[in-house]
Amino acid sequence: MRSIDRREFMLAAAAGTAAIGLGAQGSLAASTRDVRIRKALKIGMIAGGTALAEKFAIARAAGFAGVELDAPSGVTAEELAEAKVASDLRVIGVVDSVHWAKPLNHPDEAVREEGLAGLERAVRDCDAWCEPAGVRTDERTVLLVPAVVNQSMPYAEAWQLSIESIAKVLPLARELDVRIAIENVWNEFLLSPREAAAYVDELNGLAGAKVVGWYLDIGNIWRYGWPEHWISALGTRIFRLDIKGYSRAKAGKEGKWAGFGVEIDEGDLDWAAVRTALAKLEYTGWATAEVGGGDLERLTDISHRMDRALGL
Repeated sequence: MRSIDRREFMLAAAAGTAAIGLGAQGSLAASTRDVRIRKALKIGMIAGGTALAEKFAIARAAGFAGVELDAPSGVTAEELAEAKVASDLRVIGVVDSVHWAKPLNHPDEAVREEGLAGLERAVRDCDAWCEPAGVRTDERTVLLVPAVVNQSMPYAEAWQLSIESIAKVLPLARELDVRIAIENVWNEFLLSPREAAAYVDELNGLAGAKVVGWYLDIGNIWRYGWPEHWISALGTRIFRLDIKGYSRAKAGKEGKWAGFGVEIDEGDLDWAAVRTALAKLEYTGWATAEVGGGDLERLTDISHRMDRALGL
């Protein structure tokens, strides 16, 4: 157990550096100006600090109000409670940590069951770590990659198997008031907003409630579509935003993965169109950075770039 002096030091450090992270905005509480979009980041982006409390304080000082943890993971209730006190950073959800290794559409039923167990654990961890049920539903979200399509896994089969798998955890998610947010990644699945909407609607029909939604990754979509089109088509199915930059021009010259080699507010992504689409939707919720992180200085720069891209 760390000493009281150490916790007090972390609180003082966070308060002292917040002005750097927020610039002219001052404190987060004083700078909202009715801002509808709140900034978060992934826990793996925080390079500084060793204890969770130190990492949370760094993120808060850099200008972030929320963080997403991985689940299942080795986080303990004790260290998480201390980290929250040391930073006032909100745990807004978790990322399913097994969905790539144990995809819910794997042809082997035993592997699918392992993936399902991981998703169930993520839902329970989200319930334990985030805001209490009934307080802030938008802070009780599990990010899920639902399926992976490849030459040996046909698209239609991936749809059927993943729907069947996810359906098994919907009663638990509904009982605990935890939302499941499907993310668009380069997994060759749900490649258009109409498919994405139909997939979400089918799952919510099985749940009998709006339990499943979309985790729209703005940078990922820009490779093969227009984010503003997805925002318009998905509408209130959008639970959360992932924020990163992408350059089609760079990808065209150097390969598709090179497209991510730009900062959030650089490249050729039309952030003005994104802002307009989000404003029309009247989106209120979290936007989570998903880029290469670092120390306080690096995270502060990311926070400011998100401000510019999203008009905060």
